[in-house]
Amino acid sequence: MTHYAIATDLNRCVGCLACSVACKALNGVPIGNFWNKTLRIGPNPKSEGDVFPNVEMYFLTVQCQHCKNPACVQVCPTEASHVLEDGTVQIDKSKCIGCQFCAMACPYGVRYLNEEERVVEKCTLCEQRISQGELPACVAQCGGRARFFGDLDEGVDSFEAPWVVDVTEGDPSYEKGQKTRITLKECVQEYAESDIHHLPNAGNDPAFVYVLRNRTWQGGE
Repeated sequence: MTHYAIATDLNRCVGCLACSVACKALNGVPIGNFWNKTLRIGPNPKSEGDVFPNVEMYFLTVQCQHCKNPACVQVCPTEASHVLEDGTVQIDKSKCIGCQFCAMACPYGVRYLNEEERVVEKCTLCEQRISQGELPACVAQCGGRARFFGDLDEGVDSFEAPWVVDVTEGDPSYEKGQKTRITLKECVQEYAESDIHHLPNAGNDPAFVYVLRNRTWQGGE
């Protein structure tokens, strides 16, 4: 079995929106719509009663979670929404009738109706790229090296991102960075099992992973 997903180290994310911009540019997402949103969580008091500067904040990226048991697929009357063998949830536009049942069933509000085409759209996890062995655009363009792509069945530690550029030696070119990979375990600060989070599970089993250390996880609210 294979189940592709993205793991995001929220301690590394700087909220630059490069992932959102890369997604819109590659997939032609219309103005006003997003397949990938970056939310600011906070500033919030570190402890009850705290005031500035005793506050904490982080950025949370939200998109289709490519769930293991997607509610959108269950309610689709035409089977336009379906799951591929790689675990990703896709939409067959030729079958979509624009009823938006899937958008209403999604717990995360990450689907929208393309008014021009009258079909529902969302993050495809850059299926056109990963099918050729490339990384999703949001992972490839993450300047903070906070996003990693991989197979959940292989473990989160094995998720990959572009090579971290070493400007002091070797080839620091963009092409080199895109063709050479580094794993999450090699790149990020050590984390515990308690630092791993998911968006709220409404019976759909979201696949995407979020790592957050030394801060209060609020993605479940």
